[in-house]
Amino acid sequence: MQVELLYFSGCPNWQVADDRLMEALTVLGRADIVVERRPIETLAEAEEVGLVGSPTIRIDGIDPFATGQELVGLACRVYATPAGLRGAPDTAQLVEVLA
Repeated sequence: MQVELLYFSGCPNWQVADDRLMEALTVLGRADIVVERRPIETLAEAEEVGLVGSPTIRIDGIDPFATGQELVGLACRVYATPAGLRGAPDTAQLVEVLA
């Protein structure tokens, strides 16, 4: 399984997402999976990789949280969680998509 975390440094939510990804992988007993962290620095780079906000999480190249209404660009992303809109999915959501 390939897990990518795409982000831009101007958005602090990527660090929360990174921590939660590591928690989810621990819950699943998947210490063998390495998360590829990909910093995106320019709009051109965001367009090239299809960054639909920071953080974007891809599993085997697919964004399991995409709704189809996200716009490509260097902006912080918002996720629907059980606690409301947040800057990163919660750990349980990540466990579900990684399982």
